[in-house]
Amino acid sequence: MAIPTPHIAAKAGDFAKTVLMPGDPLRAKFIAETYLENAVLVNNVRGVQGYTGYYKGKRVSVMASGMGQPSIGIYSYELFNFYGVESIIRVGSCGAFSPELHARDIIVAMGACTNGNYASQYNLPGTFAPIASFELVKKAVEECEKAGVNYRVGNILSSDMFYDDANSGMQWAKMGVLGVEMESAALYCNAARAGKKALCICTVSDSFIYPEENTTAEERQNSFTKMMEIALNVAEE
Repeated sequence: MAIPTPHIAAKAGDFAKTVLMPGDPLRAKFIAETYLENAVLVNNVRGVQGYTGYYKGKRVSVMASGMGQPSIGIYSYELFNFYGVESIIRVGSCGAFSPELHARDIIVAMGACTNGNYASQYNLPGTFAPIASFELVKKAVEECEKAGVNYRVGNILSSDMFYDDANSGMQWAKMGVLGVEMESAALYCNAARAGKKALCICTVSDSFIYPEENTTAEERQNSFTKMMEIALNVAEE
């Protein structure tokens, strides 16, 4: 497929080697306007805003992924395979299963369980376990330590259901899964297939244990700055 793609209007070279991917286009805009110098809008197809600029001298891009595995599956596939992107760092929100995690704590997703069927396309004779780049995980942990934030490293659940009629979230918790979001497993699959790097860093926005701590949409958009700074410091040129 030639570029621009059906979903990204950018030209060759418009994206940096590392792209931060929040789900929300407004969070992408916030990151670009708050942290990037000389940020340029390189994509706005369907309002999925993508910017490239500089952070502490490093060329970095940020673009929204939308919600769910099909959406991040499209955008990360095109970035990895058509735009020469080497690393994608998802910066998202999640719901926490663990009593050790509170609102605004951070999960570094070493692995991504899923109730979805994204990996079926590879026709594997078994079950694929989507995992992050160890190199990026290691750097993220170092940055979390420097920032002094409360964080956990482990498995996360990428669910295809936000409104889960079976209310099955806590069944995953008994297997040590830290929390739930909706994108990471597809991102990790695409990175593995393309031979590229991926990582998901999530800020706890909601808790199954402490619902009184749940955050608002505006807080999710504008206040998860520690996660953003950690990801920007992890970004490679």
